[in-house]
Amino acid sequence: MTIETQRTRRIVCPEPADPPSLERGVRQLLAQKISGTLVGVWLLIAEHLRLGVWDLLCDWTRDPGSGLAPRLALQVIHEAALCVTRSRKENSLSQRGFEVANGLPFVVTDEAVHHQFEAVSVADTERLQLNLGRLRRASGHFQGSLLALDPHHLRSFTRRQMRGHRHHESESAVKTLRTFFCFDAHTRQPVAFTIGSAARTVAQATPALLALAARILNPPPGQTLVVADSEHYSLDILAHVRNHSPFDLLCPLPRGRTIQKKLAALPDSLFTRRWAGMATARLPYSFRELPELHLHQILQRTGETPADYHFTPFLSTSARDHLQQLCDDYPARWHVEEFFNSYQAMGWNRAGTLNLNIRYAQLTMALIAQAVIHPLRQRLGVPHDNWEAAHFAKNLLQGLDGDVRVYGDTIRVTLYNAPPSLAPHYQDLPTKLEAEGVDPRVPWLYNLKLDFALK
Repeated sequence: MTIETQRTRRIVCPEPADPPSLERGVRQLLAQKISGTLVGVWLLIAEHLRLGVWDLLCDWTRDPGSGLAPRLALQVIHEAALCVTRSRKENSLSQRGFEVANGLPFVVTDEAVHHQFEAVSVADTERLQLNLGRLRRASGHFQGSLLALDPHHLRSFTRRQMRGHRHHESESAVKTLRTFFCFDAHTRQPVAFTIGSAARTVAQATPALLALAARILNPPPGQTLVVADSEHYSLDILAHVRNHSPFDLLCPLPRGRTIQKKLAALPDSLFTRRWAGMATARLPYSFRELPELHLHQILQRTGETPADYHFTPFLSTSARDHLQQLCDDYPARWHVEEFFNSYQAMGWNRAGTLNLNIRYAQLTMALIAQAVIHPLRQRLGVPHDNWEAAHFAKNLLQGLDGDVRVYGDTIRVTLYNAPPSLAPHYQDLPTKLEAEGVDPRVPWLYNLKLDFALK
């Protein structure tokens, strides 16, 4: 078995990829010692062990752990963590301490990655996402009481003929990969996502996304509120949430001139004055097409005099306290934008091929990368926990010079000029992992342990 590898920007050559050859190549590189500027990516290995990423990848690829497939997936995860998501011909990562962190003696080419990912179905990748979400829930990454939905559009550079999508009214329609995300609004972490071409609508994608989130979080009925934007104002979505979902839903209604005139005609007695310039009301609401679907219309009125009144209407499937929904729950939805500002460079800002097997797999690898970077940022604290992903990758994961060598059964990674905040978490790492109940042996590095030295 051979595979194409990207040795340098210009050199592509086949290399043996059977399990004995992989092990022999990795052990040879470790024996020779490694020096480079990408050894910072080895910091993520401890978070992989804590979260159980290797078992997820072996299950996803149906590989017992000795073969190429899960290691190739680790390569894509670490590329996402480094925010290196363009063509591998333009981003040479070989011979800098990167490939061995993946359990490989080489960097695999674009074509080889696509070939491997194309063989994995969307259903299998969704199962990987489900298992990842459950591990994150068990690790305390989600509170699960307030979720936010957001359709996120990625400009696609596929050559396929497909329906265009207009991102702004002033722009022409372009080829687009549509992603649909569900976030925990309190912890600001992604719970799950699904994808589709530009032709897939929000109404088509949302029921499947909510079903996946429900399988991950397993919430009691009526205990979790989902806040959405105006794109989710749809009879199909509201009926699904009301009748077939454990969640409650809050979304805005259209706010055009006709609606404003209609709401302005409502008697003042329906509104409760909350404070200067703010009043609220809750009214029953139903669709003409489905009158048995009983919903709640929540109105927010701003302005002190009738001439200044402006109304913002919402629709809710529950009878929750509507003031809390307006003032606390719905504003938390904007954390979604903060997430994309911080993490979109990991692979959520553009799309190449629109083969859904490949694209879903690559985006899910980025989801895993974000899942392991999040606790690392928390451990390091200020200022690292406020850095955008690209800045974090450039100044920490790609910004540390160091070397890698083996002492007995332990790989020692020496980092030069590393932030002092790393020392309490990474020096004597095997002992720290054992104290947490985590096996310190790295399975994709042939059960060698990992330790760090900071100089």
